[in-house]
Order: sequence, then structure tokens, then C-alpha cells
Amino acid sequence: MACSLTGSTVGSTMFSLTRQTKHRPWICCLLMVMCLTSLSVSAKRDSLREVTDGNWEEILAGEWMIEFYAPWCPACQQLQPVWKEFADWGEDMGVNIAKVDVTDQPGLSGRFIITSLPTIYHCKDGVFRKYQGARTKDDFLSFVDEQKWKAVEPVSSWFAPSSFLMNSMSALFKLSMFIRRCHNYMTEHLGIPVWGSYVIFGLATLFSGLALGLLLVFIADFVFPSRRFSSPDYYQKKQTMQQARLLQQQEEEHEADGEEDDDEEEDEQDDVWRRRRGSPEGRPEPKGQGFSDEALRKRVVGNREEEEEEEEDT
Repeated sequence: MACSLTGSTVGSTMFSLTRQTKHRPWICCLLMVMCLTSLSVSAKRDSLREVTDGNWEEILAGEWMIEFYAPWCPACQQLQPVWKEFADWGEDMGVNIAKVDVTDQPGLSGRFIITSLPTIYHCKDGVFRKYQGARTKDDFLSFVDEQKWKAVEPVSSWFAPSSFLMNSMSALFKLSMFIRRCHNYMTEHLGIPVWGSYVIFGLATLFSGLALGLLLVFIADFVFPSRRFSSPDYYQKKQTMQQARLLQQQEEEHEADGEEDDDEEEDEQDDVWRRRRGSPEGRPEPKGQGFSDEALRKRVVGNREEEEEEEEDT
């Protein structure tokens, strides 16, 4: 009985092995199909590329269709299914389909001057054109396949995303987003009131402006020094001018002293003249008996002539 059990066990084992070997090719085929399906799905998912501040320069080569959107925008939400279907056709047409979330990439929002959402750009070898047509899959396909983009005026080189002006605009948008995040952090996490955050940013702007102004002044003085101060004869001329001013001041003081001396002499003469305005004996005349200046002169002259005649008689 033990032998019979052993024989039956061996028989069942052989049967299961032969059954597994028969179904093994089907299992392998099923696994291969599943792998290919997953690869195709992943390829479709990767057909819609995402552009960021770090890789945006990739769109300067080849042909691209780029959508700028925001998750909170209702029109953008309606466009997303259509844009994903259009992206599935991009590889067949040789066009890269991409999207940009302006809430996460403020630098690209400023670089492309996004003023409305959604905004779609066509790029061909670094030349950008703004799409203005209908937002359906067929319109997107015809715009690229029939090369309707050639009829659209390209963006000026001054406003091209790689220009100096747009680089500055991108930096400005990044700075504004950084300030906004700092404001939210101070008000939400640190508990600072809104007006306190505004005061902090105001003071920071004031001091940073003063520091930047001083730095620019120092750089300007260093790069473009004044000819007046760089001249070797400047200090000699300055010293000569100072000496001339001192001499002029001294002359003016001497003239002023001379005028004061003349005034004092005139005052002394006037005092002597007033003293002589009295009687011939030199006594002051009584009040009410004064003479005029002309009569006084005649009287003095007459007194002198009388004295001279008396001397001649003696």
C-alpha cells in the first residue's frame, strides 16, 4: 500500500510538470504583452513634456508647442484633455509638446510676458510665435502640419525669451515671487502681522537702495575718475587759489582799516571845527547866539587878519 501510494504520488507530480511546461509559452507571451503595454503607456505619458527654469533653453532647438497654464484657471482645466491628446500626436509629427505651470515657474512667466491664461507659443529653432487660433486638437494639428505658423509675425528680438530685457524681466518675477513667499512665511508661520511685514520690507528696500546707490557711486568714481581730481596740477592750483583768497582778504581788511582811519580824522576835524564855533576869545557863545558856517568862517578869517596886522605894527 505504501508502494501504491508512492507510485500515485510520482504520477501526479509528473502530470503537473507536463502541464506547467505546456502553459509556459502562453505565460511568457502574456508577460511580454503586458510589458509592451506598460511601455507604450509610459511613452504616451512622457509625450507631454514639462518646461522649467532649469531646462527652458532646450526649446531653442527644434520645433515646439508650449502651453502656459495655471492649475486654478478654469479655461486651462478645460484645455488640458485636448492638449494631452495633441501631445500624443507630437512624436508622429516631429514636434515637441510641452507645458509650463506659471505658479511654479514665475521666471518663465516673466520671460514670455504671460498676461492671460492659457497662452500657447510655437517655437521653431529659437523663433517664437504666439498662437491665436482655436483651441481644438484638429486646429493644433493643422497649425503645425500645414505650417500655418509661417503667417504669424514672430516675436521681436528685443522681446525674445533669451534677450537681455527678458532675462531682467525673469529675474524681477523671481524676486517678486521670493518676496511673496517670505511675506507668507512671516505672516503664517512666524505670526507677524501684515502691516509688520510691510514695514520690514519697506525698511529693507530703503537700506538696500541706499547701499546700492553708494556702491554705484564708488564704482563710477573708480571707473570714471574726475579729471579735476586726477590732474597732477590740481592741488597746486588749489593751494595758489587759497593763497590768492587770503591776500585778497588781507587787502580788503587794510582798506577797511584805512577807511576807518579816514573817518576818525574827519571826526576829529569836525570836533575841532565845532570847538571853534564860539566867541573870538574861544569861549562858547551863549545859547541862541550861534552863527552859521559861512559867517563863522568869515569871522575866523577876520580874526586872523587882525592878528597879522598887529604883528606887523609891533
